[in-house]
Amino acid sequence: MNTPKIIAYLKPTCGWSQGVRAVLRKYALPFEDRDIINDPAQREEMIARSGQMLSPCVEIDGRMLADVSGEEVEAYLLANRLVSPTDRPADAPTNQPCAHEAPAHTPLQFGR
Repeated sequence: MNTPKIIAYLKPTCGWSQGVRAVLRKYALPFEDRDIINDPAQREEMIARSGQMLSPCVEIDGRMLADVSGEEVEAYLLANRLVSPTDRPADAPTNQPCAHEAPAHTPLQFGR
């Protein structure tokens, strides 16, 4: 198998972005990690290339996957036979929102 060229437009600490990184590490795939928070030029490039503003966006051999989770990236890699299936687990959750997007914890309230 040829190693695909991967450019990942990611946030430094977002759960979705960490999931994409975890999948790429799981398959030992080299990739360019482009920080869209601390580098406005990278964010602008992501928007121009993907046609939208949501992240993560991952470009694999010229094909843009926009607003994807690690699970979706893994499914794409497997479906297109860019990687072989493995039993090795990812080292982080692959489908988890950013902390500010997670549902708020609501304490239980019991009636009186």
